[in-house]
Amino acid sequence: MAHRPKRTFRQRPADSSDSDGAEEPSAEPGTRKEQETSGPAEEGPPSGEGLAQVAERPRRVRGARGRGPVWATSRRAPGAAPRAAGAESRTVDLSTDEEDATHHSSESKDDQSSSSDSSSSLEEKEFSSTVKIPDAAFIQAARRKRELARAQGDYISLDVKHPTTISASRNETSEESQEDESQDIWEHQQMKKAVKIIEERDIGIPRSSRSQTVRKFDTSISFSPVNLEIIKKQLNTRLTLLQDTHRSHLREYEKCMQDVKSSQSTIQHLESSSNHTLNYKFYKSMKIYVENVIDCLNEKIISIQEIESSMHALLLKQAMTFMKRRQDELKHESTYLQQLSCKEETSTNGSLAVDEKTQWILEEIESRRTQRRQARVLSGICNHQEGTSSDDELSSAEMTDFQKSQDAIVQNQKKVFEDVHHDFCNIQNILLKFQQWREKFPDSYYEAFISLCIPKLLNPLVRLQLIHWNPLKLDSIDLKQMPWFTSVEEFMEDSKKEDSSDKKILSAVINKTVIPRLTDFVEFIWDPLSTSQTTSLITHCRVILEEHSTYENEVSKSKQDLFKSIVSRMKKAIEDDVFIPLYPKSAIENKTSPHSKFQERQFWSGLKLFSNILLWNGLLPDDTLRELGLVKLLNRYLIIALQNAIPGPDAVKKCKQIAACLPEKWFENSAMRTSIPQLENFIQFLLQSAHKLSRSEFRDEVKEIILILVKIKALNQAESFIEEYHLDHLKSLIKNV
Repeated sequence: MAHRPKRTFRQRPADSSDSDGAEEPSAEPGTRKEQETSGPAEEGPPSGEGLAQVAERPRRVRGARGRGPVWATSRRAPGAAPRAAGAESRTVDLSTDEEDATHHSSESKDDQSSSSDSSSSLEEKEFSSTVKIPDAAFIQAARRKRELARAQGDYISLDVKHPTTISASRNETSEESQEDESQDIWEHQQMKKAVKIIEERDIGIPRSSRSQTVRKFDTSISFSPVNLEIIKKQLNTRLTLLQDTHRSHLREYEKCMQDVKSSQSTIQHLESSSNHTLNYKFYKSMKIYVENVIDCLNEKIISIQEIESSMHALLLKQAMTFMKRRQDELKHESTYLQQLSCKEETSTNGSLAVDEKTQWILEEIESRRTQRRQARVLSGICNHQEGTSSDDELSSAEMTDFQKSQDAIVQNQKKVFEDVHHDFCNIQNILLKFQQWREKFPDSYYEAFISLCIPKLLNPLVRLQLIHWNPLKLDSIDLKQMPWFTSVEEFMEDSKKEDSSDKKILSAVINKTVIPRLTDFVEFIWDPLSTSQTTSLITHCRVILEEHSTYENEVSKSKQDLFKSIVSRMKKAIEDDVFIPLYPKSAIENKTSPHSKFQERQFWSGLKLFSNILLWNGLLPDDTLRELGLVKLLNRYLIIALQNAIPGPDAVKKCKQIAACLPEKWFENSAMRTSIPQLENFIQFLLQSAHKLSRSEFRDEVKEIILILVKIKALNQAESFIEEYHLDHLKSLIKNV
């Protein structure tokens, strides 16, 4: 392995350390004298060749510095003596590094800055001194010589003894070549150190430690003399600046204290007026909420109306089917019996010729009657009269289609508000908003007449809940059990004000929403001949019109419209559906004859309508009921049919049923001795029947007639009849009244 040759360095005016952490040594004592002695001898303009070499040499050195940052620099004292030509170029390079380091440390202390400036100026003077540099041919020859020496041996000895016989220029050239090689080696080492320092910085070496290794205080730097006047002037300037700053801080402090006082007063003012802010926020939020509710309902009301129309059309279609079927069957059966009684169209064998349609209708009628009889036998009903059935049965196919259509409508009803938040479609949540308003700001709540607005706001939501509600069915849900009813009732009960207008909200909702729907049912769907429909309708009407009627002396247009519809519908039923044919006694004496059966069914059907009309007692005015039930139906149809019937127990039974339908309220007056005028025809028929029965074998039926007269308060007529026929055992019936 080759050994590194021992390096010999020419003595330099100032030693520079290759280590980046070494301190800068001070100059040799005799160096300054040698510089002063040799300086004049070297001064003078250099030759053209020397200037070119001098200018070329620094450019090469600077190019070497561009290969990477140099973190270690070599300083020398400002008074150090200049070196030889080769060392001079190195001094130029180091002085350039010194200038860069001085530029980057411009924020350091003033004394260090001045020291760096003085050092740079000295180095510039040294650079400007005249040096003698060999030409390029000589340098190339020296390099070839070194290469030849390397080829012969493993190393080139640095401890070479130059002969003294060589000329000075030849020595300077050799030293220049050696110095050039040493310069290259030194720069290579410095580059390695710079790379190592960068790697150490990347792994987290603090910048402060690096700056400590680079920046060393140079004790050899001399400072400029101290001038007390300048220091005093600087101190006075500094004091003036501090005083101005202090005064500005005082002004800022005073301004801050004023701002604090102003903020405190503003806080107190806002705290005292916070109620107005809260009120404004609440009213604004309530306004936005109501607008959103109204927008939502305006958008959904179209769907609600369509679903209402669909359900109404479905029920109307079913009602019209029953009505048309009953009228067609009545027409065909009546025509058939008339033809049968007159025997106008008979066949050769004596039978009546009937068309296929009439025959099919008669068979359908008899089939449904047979099914109803079987059902009554199974249920244990024995005292049923033919003709009192509603006759509203549907076939299985028709019932399936109806149920399917109804379910589809109910499903559409559930989808109306499925995309709406509960706060905008739930009645309870909506009323809760208004309840908060009523509790927080009752004055503004009542001044805004919210009790008049809530019924209109809830109208679409209540209508949606009433879509599947059928007041004509006995199993229909009660209004009190509906969610909207309970929510409105709770809202009314929570009102602490006794005479609050909120107490009228429920009746207002009923008048504006429920009663109009009832009116539609009465006008188009209700069948007055159906006892079940009439009973269910009356039950709902009593809840609506009695328990939650409007206040006294307050006229409700919707209520009046409902009454008019009820009366109009019953009049129409009397005119269209009551038909009691009159046949010769020879045709009705036989109870099994088709004429007798048909007449019986029609009479009991009329009596059923009579009973359904009088069920409205307490809801409709008495005069209206007497006009409809007694004048138009009893006197015009039922009594005529009774007069045409054969006197006997059947006629008395029918009379007892008529009397049982009469409201007891009409005869509650104890001083009453004569019945109401509308019953005069009925009383006369009873007296005639009693006269006939008293002379027949049915004398026991006379007592039943007397009891009927007593019940309807025809006491004077009953006493006259008893005295006329000397029925003293019946006088007790009158005395007990």
